[in-house]
Amino acid sequence: MMRRTPPLMDALRTLIGLPSVSSVNPAFDHTNRAVIDTLANWLGDLGFAVEVIPLPSQPHKANLIASLGTGNGGLVLAGHTDTVPYDTERWRSDPFVLTERDDRLYGLGSADMKSFFALAIEAARDYRACDLQEPLILVATADEESSMDGATALVELGRPRARYAIVGEPTHLQPIRAHKGIMMESIRVMGRSGHSSDPSLGNNALEGMHQVIAEVLRFRNELQQRFRDNSFKVPYPTLNLGHIHGGDNPNRICAQCELHFDLRLMPTMDPQAIRAELQQRLQPRMDQLGLGLEYQPLIQGTPPMHTPANAELVRVAEKLTGHTAQSVAFCTEAPYYNQLGMQTIILGPGHIDQAHQPDEYLALDQITPTLQLLRQFIEHCCVNIRP
Repeated sequence: MMRRTPPLMDALRTLIGLPSVSSVNPAFDHTNRAVIDTLANWLGDLGFAVEVIPLPSQPHKANLIASLGTGNGGLVLAGHTDTVPYDTERWRSDPFVLTERDDRLYGLGSADMKSFFALAIEAARDYRACDLQEPLILVATADEESSMDGATALVELGRPRARYAIVGEPTHLQPIRAHKGIMMESIRVMGRSGHSSDPSLGNNALEGMHQVIAEVLRFRNELQQRFRDNSFKVPYPTLNLGHIHGGDNPNRICAQCELHFDLRLMPTMDPQAIRAELQQRLQPRMDQLGLGLEYQPLIQGTPPMHTPANAELVRVAEKLTGHTAQSVAFCTEAPYYNQLGMQTIILGPGHIDQAHQPDEYLALDQITPTLQLLRQFIEHCCVNIRP
């Protein structure tokens, strides 16, 4: 049968050339359907059973699940199709044109992480369903860089199902088995405005926020004593006060003040429990002061990810790569595959330092090792299955 799936470099060039920015700012946000539909066509030509699944929350965006072979186990090769926004004037070449120079491939998404799809397809090209004892599944999602709507839609769908999953984020081909989670939260204190010459005329929300911040910092210190994991470079949860705004004029008692912060969660931390504990600490003090308190998440957040060190996929990855599996601070879609019941690692070409940067690139010397590793994983997880 004539194959229309392009050679590797042509596939890379095509994917980089298809804009798929996702952003919480609607001015920058873009559909990912061109990338999804292109991958669907290529994988269909290779004999995969392909499903394009629009997001319930955003029908103009979609996930892709493509399966070769059948069975209850197998391997998922997973990634996200979206990129972050970009500053054209800071790029030395067009971010949507794959450009080779200095033994590197430059382009938006070259490291994070469109190249992984082209490499996964190239690694899978010579397999047929009859070659596999258990299925090989490629998954492409929407909106990892903004809302995580694509990954959460998979969990709600309850698919894909497999024994193992590799999320191909850039790790310089070193396996990652754990990462921190993230919460971004808002605390609003509501008081009563009045003339600044007489404090009894109002109730100052900014002064109340002073006490909120003090309590949040005490809470941070306690969390850092309670939760530690020396496998992380920063072995404790971090909490960053990132934004504050309150009041409107020096001679008016501040009626409202709002604080935003982010909290990076260790794998043993439950986001809902942490949120409830902080609210319970803040509410009584605000009640004593006669101030209102509103506490709400700014984003859905991403849970921590953890796959045990003795999991088979971790052991196989360490053997194949020659590297001990590590823990990282950045977030991925990996915990959602854990929630679907899969042993999950993060492993892909490129380096996280290139992600979200002008002149993002994938080093050419990452291509051959990536193909070799992916084929070895396919052989272990889908072809040569031990009873």
